[in-house]
Amino acid sequence: MSTVSAHEVAAMRRALDLARRGPHHGPNPRVGCVLLGADGETIGEGWHRGAGTPHAEVAALADAAQRRTSTRGSTAVVTLEPCDHTGRTGPCTAALLAAGVARVVVAVTDPNPLAAGGAERLRNQGVQVVTDVLADEGRALLGAWLPAVERDRPFVTLKIAASLDGRVAASDGSSRWITGEMARRHAHELRGQVGAIVVGTGTALRDDPSLSARTASGELSAHQPLRVVVGHREVPAGARLRGPGGDLVQVRSHDPADVLAALVEREVRHVLVEGGPTLATAFLRAGLVDEVHAYVAPVLLGAGPTAIGDLGIAGIADALRLVPTSVQPLGPDVLVVAVPTPVPTPPHQEA
Repeated sequence: MSTVSAHEVAAMRRALDLARRGPHHGPNPRVGCVLLGADGETIGEGWHRGAGTPHAEVAALADAAQRRTSTRGSTAVVTLEPCDHTGRTGPCTAALLAAGVARVVVAVTDPNPLAAGGAERLRNQGVQVVTDVLADEGRALLGAWLPAVERDRPFVTLKIAASLDGRVAASDGSSRWITGEMARRHAHELRGQVGAIVVGTGTALRDDPSLSARTASGELSAHQPLRVVVGHREVPAGARLRGPGGDLVQVRSHDPADVLAALVEREVRHVLVEGGPTLATAFLRAGLVDEVHAYVAPVLLGAGPTAIGDLGIAGIADALRLVPTSVQPLGPDVLVVAVPTPVPTPPHQEA
């Protein structure tokens, strides 16, 4: 990494804070930008507010214009490599060049092949470009967007709400409520951060869920994810899924890959699989779960459906191991966030 000044590192931390103001959901990443003058003072700030709105760099340039400050010879400190393509908005590289920006400091290079190449274009036009400044913080900020772009499919979070003995419902089928109010409120916050919620037709018909994202007061959140039902059976005309909330999408397949392909077409970056057990098992067996959110209640049911079905595991040595990334108490319940361990690469053998 090339040398960066203390002013630039501080500006990058500020840019990361600005980026956090952007929405979690949507096809575009959260990005922040700070413009620095010759003596390291801030002359403009901006962040991306969602698809179709100005990118962070353009917003920062507009802020500098409002301050009536010249951007000639300035430094742009930005959390993601400036884009070099025209989509809903024009390329940020063109805007930076037109503004006379002389130096660009970047946290994370853009993995999106449609938008990448900004750093190279800027260098070719004589702009100094430094990358990988606070890169770990930058990648963490991008969250699910980054692996979704890198893998060319939505990032998949599997949500489980289960009793201590792994049941998602009692033997009579009742499941409201295994977890408490605080855990359910947290789950609604998670819904508000994803692009789509996915359930199977069995869950849709049995539980009649609304799959909406709601605030702590019970009102609909400003952002409503797509409501996706997987399977061939019809959703009844009077179902709550056809009521207030996000658009209803039916994927008439039992293949998780078909579900993700349908959501790629809708530019969904983050998917929340809420069940039931059949669908959860299908995603796990397909190797398409990137993260598990397990809400565990201190309740024992002794019988009833389990959270996960048969994964084809015969012995403990073949168990699907997860690595916990956080454990959070939520009232009487506990949220465990974990990621599957990567499948080991077989050693190379000579023919």
